[in-house]
Amino acid sequence: MARLILLDASPLGLACRRRGLPPVDRCRAWLDALKATGAHVVIPEIADYEVRRELQRMGSWGSLVRLDALTTDFPYAEITTSIMRMAAELWAVVRQRGLPTAGNRALDADAILAAQATAIGSPGDTVTVATSNVAHLARFPGVVARDWVTIT
Repeated sequence: MARLILLDASPLGLACRRRGLPPVDRCRAWLDALKATGAHVVIPEIADYEVRRELQRMGSWGSLVRLDALTTDFPYAEITTSIMRMAAELWAVVRQRGLPTAGNRALDADAILAAQATAIGSPGDTVTVATSNVAHLARFPGVVARDWVTIT
């Protein structure tokens, strides 16, 4: 039985910034503390994409190097066809309930992250998405999302 913590773009984006900024240092200390508890921190490919595209747009090459290092330090959950099909199903479910998390034409990274969260792990594992946007991710059935600063 494993404890899996999937990083959303918000904590992942902080973790790859340069040290010396209080939110960055807090996030890195949090990741170290999670590792010390035996939790398995996982980087979902969709979160990597969200962070990477913005770092490339800004020309933040040092942060991109640190992001690459994080993706080798922690397990990386790739997007597969089955994940995308599950994401499409979850996207439809939240819209049918009147609870969309993005515009109708948007790709909706939250739906993809929710699919990755529901598909990862083995029976008996606990899976939590660490985010700063609990309200959106909690709309998806079967997804446990918590503000990253509250996860210990």
